[in-house]
Amino acid sequence: MKFLITGANGYIGLRLLSALSETEHDVVVVVRNKDRLPDELIQLFGTRLTIVEFDFLSPADKQAPCPKDIDIAYYLIHSMGTGAGFEQREGRCAHHFMDWISSTHCRQIIYLSGLIPDMPVGENLSQHLASRNHVFEILKSSSIALTTLRASIIVGSGSASFEIIRDLAEKLPFMITPKWANTLCQPISIRNVIDYLIGVSQQSECLGKSFDIGGPEQLTYRDMLLGYAKVRGLTRFIIPVPFFTPQLSTYWLCLVTATNHHLAKALVGSLHMETICREKSIHQIVPLTLISYSGAIQRALSLIAQNRVPSTWYDALSSGQLSPQQIKNIQVPEHGTITDHQSSPLQASEQKVIDALWSLGGQHGWPSMTWAWKLRGSMDKLIGGTGMRRGRRSPTELKPGDALDFWRVIVADRESGRLTLYAEMKVPGEAWLEFKLTDNQLHQTATFRPKGLAGRLYWYAFLPIHLILFPRMNRTLAAGWPSLITRH
Repeated sequence: MKFLITGANGYIGLRLLSALSETEHDVVVVVRNKDRLPDELIQLFGTRLTIVEFDFLSPADKQAPCPKDIDIAYYLIHSMGTGAGFEQREGRCAHHFMDWISSTHCRQIIYLSGLIPDMPVGENLSQHLASRNHVFEILKSSSIALTTLRASIIVGSGSASFEIIRDLAEKLPFMITPKWANTLCQPISIRNVIDYLIGVSQQSECLGKSFDIGGPEQLTYRDMLLGYAKVRGLTRFIIPVPFFTPQLSTYWLCLVTATNHHLAKALVGSLHMETICREKSIHQIVPLTLISYSGAIQRALSLIAQNRVPSTWYDALSSGQLSPQQIKNIQVPEHGTITDHQSSPLQASEQKVIDALWSLGGQHGWPSMTWAWKLRGSMDKLIGGTGMRRGRRSPTELKPGDALDFWRVIVADRESGRLTLYAEMKVPGEAWLEFKLTDNQLHQTATFRPKGLAGRLYWYAFLPIHLILFPRMNRTLAAGWPSLITRH
């Protein structure tokens, strides 16, 4: 079976690609720029992956032809965050896609759309939902059978809607919300979305059909904000006001969250519309255990961003047995975080620098301001944390699951020169420290996901020490720090 994925560099596309890497199917990915595809993901496929560069804003006859032996195609393109006129761009892309794929042997197109609400007489769909519905009509006009999945809020790290919820709940102890906060929706975990996308493929009863997909709960946006806060252990107060001002809501989201104005405007236009599942036949065709909203949040806030890895890599930490595929897919979170990145050219051999990384902590101490590490460990111990007392299992060896002072080893991949540590001390947030050797440079990234205002105050309180400690540590490690151990 050969699958084709459009929008393979996107939020859904990358996760679908990751899931298909675990199958035996061949996959064709269609992207505008192949350099944006993660090398790690490409390597998982080997010869089963074909990459086609194609810009669907341009006519099909002016670009590379579509492979003829496609069986199933996923249409995952949207332009909502690109500014005014996105509806026209989305329609043009859909027409060019149909022209491009019409001469192939494709038997099924699978389209991920938005949940369309029941509209009162005289009321129109928002620009966002109207555009998705217009694309549906274009794809449906083809001779190739169309399967449409319609989803409301998708809960997963990187999802635009979820990242807005996270920003609001993390940053604002008090929120004054317009009436759209009481609108019902049916959020669904990204894991379940990917399962449905794969589950409807090759299903004859899905050809030419549309299905609503959602999680097990119907929630208001207020419920979602408070539900996120509960998972994070945050106390939040929400004060509703009885009016809806789209322009004010757009500016508010742009000010408080990381979203841009175009995306905020498109999303706000749909927030007053109830998006819940009314058609439920998908449950019989693709039976799934639906993940609750709180469960989806916990998955989204896990240490890694890849969709299918959380169920396998974390349980393996205690044994230290991680496959190369699992190691390559483990990622430090990128959203809702504060980072400090340092890089230095290697002043010693690559092997010597790797030896330096694998000697961190324990009896060797740390290559910069060891006294500061010990002080922080003592502070942690005073409040009941692990402190520095755990040391390390071996002075020169590390494997996933090892304790290293107040860190836990998440990735220890000597072959690629990558070491990832997760902090287990008591902090108002979550902290990672990662080292990577690439292009004769040592890259060092400290990442902190703060928990509310206390987390941000914590990070900035230690900032003066970080400004000295992190650059010095990076330079010292890049110079082959183990040679200095005997002088400590």
